[in-house]
Amino acid sequence: MIQLLPLHSSQAPVFYRWLRDPEVIRYSLSLFQELTTLPLVEQWLAATLQDTKSLNLGVYLGATQELIGYAGISGISTRNQSGEYFILLGEKHYWGQGIGTEVTRQVLTRGFQELGLNRIMLTVSEPNQGGLKAYARAGFQLEGRLRQACYRQDAFHDKLVMAVLRPEWLAQNASREYSEQ
Repeated sequence: MIQLLPLHSSQAPVFYRWLRDPEVIRYSLSLFQELTTLPLVEQWLAATLQDTKSLNLGVYLGATQELIGYAGISGISTRNQSGEYFILLGEKHYWGQGIGTEVTRQVLTRGFQELGLNRIMLTVSEPNQGGLKAYARAGFQLEGRLRQACYRQDAFHDKLVMAVLRPEWLAQNASREYSEQ
């Protein structure tokens, strides 16, 4: 259904359209609130594509190759064998179809198998119930709470810290493969 493939600088207008929609970026990076012009988005995307400490992937529909989001792992530390997961599904009509969970599982596979990571963490805004469910289904466990760490829609809310460790991911994938046979 979906493929994770490289992004291209020519896709800045697509990101610009997504970032102009307050609902799409409601729980995203604070930086996204500030990328208000196409030239700013182009600069951000160019820098993102040059970031050697991150795995940045486009989320494409397999049948049409339409770019519907982006995901990956930022802040990769080879010494600590860790990084931080992120996802943005910009095309709202694909929300609620399990794509977030599938993307998360594919990125975790790359992180643990290809990058040799031991720990992949994330922070998620507590009101983002869809994200919380997708992350839990993909194997993330709650580690802590950052109280009133985010200000959106005229209110503070907590951010939750979640992570999955390589042994947990291996065990979950072994049980999923067994149940699919």
